[in-house]
Amino acid sequence: MLIGPSSNNTYDQDMGMKEMRSKIIYSTAVLLAMIMGLGSRVFGKHLPPFAASHLGDVLWACMIYFACRVLLTRQPLSQSLLLSLCFCFGIEFSQLYQGEWINGLRATRVGGLILGKGFLWIDLLRYTVGIVFSYALDRFCRPKKSS
Repeated sequence: MLIGPSSNNTYDQDMGMKEMRSKIIYSTAVLLAMIMGLGSRVFGKHLPPFAASHLGDVLWACMIYFACRVLLTRQPLSQSLLLSLCFCFGIEFSQLYQGEWINGLRATRVGGLILGKGFLWIDLLRYTVGIVFSYALDRFCRPKKSS
């Protein structure tokens, strides 16, 4: 019987530390996207018109992708790509429903930021751009596996 940490236990600890580091990095990306997205809404009049029109939704989608990565750190990046696209598209298509109860939620600041107000086809393109950009950035910044 071995006394002390086994090599498998050390491997588990290393994986736990890597996962925790990844969660911290992705959480920071969520926070950064959130701050930049809210900033694009608050300071939109100081941005070029094209950026003021599109940047907030692109950054919202970036935030959703990185939030998926926080939750799915051990899963492939492609799973977060798909899940975040489905989530964003689902939120957008939910705006076709205009029930009194959900419009009451949408009338609040937080509800409006999360659920949006009305369906726009262009938002689907904005979300796709934000998620694909985040996915590409994630792939580019990942440490290369050594063989």
